[in-house]
Amino acid sequence: MVAWRDAGGRLIAGPGACPHLGAPLAQGPVRCGILRCRWHGLALDGAPFAGWEPFPAHDDGLLAWVRLDEAGGERPLAQPVPPDRPRPAGAVAAVYTGTGRCEPEDVVANRLDPWHGAWFHPYSFVDLTVLNSPAEHGAERPDGLTVQVSFKVAGRAVVPVTALFTAPGPRTVVMRILEGEGQGSVVETHATPLGPDDLGRPRTAVIEAIVATSRRPGFALARAAAPALRPLMRAAAGRLWRDDLAYAERRWQLRTSGRHPG
Repeated sequence: MVAWRDAGGRLIAGPGACPHLGAPLAQGPVRCGILRCRWHGLALDGAPFAGWEPFPAHDDGLLAWVRLDEAGGERPLAQPVPPDRPRPAGAVAAVYTGTGRCEPEDVVANRLDPWHGAWFHPYSFVDLTVLNSPAEHGAERPDGLTVQVSFKVAGRAVVPVTALFTAPGPRTVVMRILEGEGQGSVVETHATPLGPDDLGRPRTAVIEAIVATSRRPGFALARAAAPALRPLMRAAAGRLWRDDLAYAERRWQLRTSGRHPG
């Protein structure tokens, strides 16, 4: 697949092979919104041309979405339905991406297992308690897991919060802080299948949007420092996913060999 923006900033995506002789379009330059193939200069402006057909693409202001009808297995929507997020003007957002040798269901299983948090990530979480699960929710409650947990800040300093985990889509898990510091902040995790590697093992991309907000007046300083904070937010997410992708990959290995106890 190849993706770029036209002269007006519109997101364009489509097959990554040039319709002429199959050259990798992702290696071509984009000038004034026109993508040119490096091999023979074929120009694409995002409209269908010479057998090349664009994919439906959508930019929600934080994440770029491309609809690949053959990959999902579900009936496609006209456009994605992102979870509710804090207003961009009142938040600091960062996006982490990683890849694991597993399937999307293994990533989702990891995110919907909050019990592992304090054991597997003692450098980030302590005092984790699952308050209720979907089976305990009444009809008026969200279908999710409610958790009390303390985030480690520095040394023995912690920040306690109550968070809700939900799965609004088959490959999406959202954690929202309900109470405590950062109320309203969201961590939105998407597991996207990438196809098999050279050995036939599945690959899954983890795309995680961290959208932090706070009611504290001083949070305006954090928003002003967003360019410096984003790399730190990505690094913190990457540290967690270093372990969580190992969890997901191990789960896939056991599951596909018939040894998974779950």
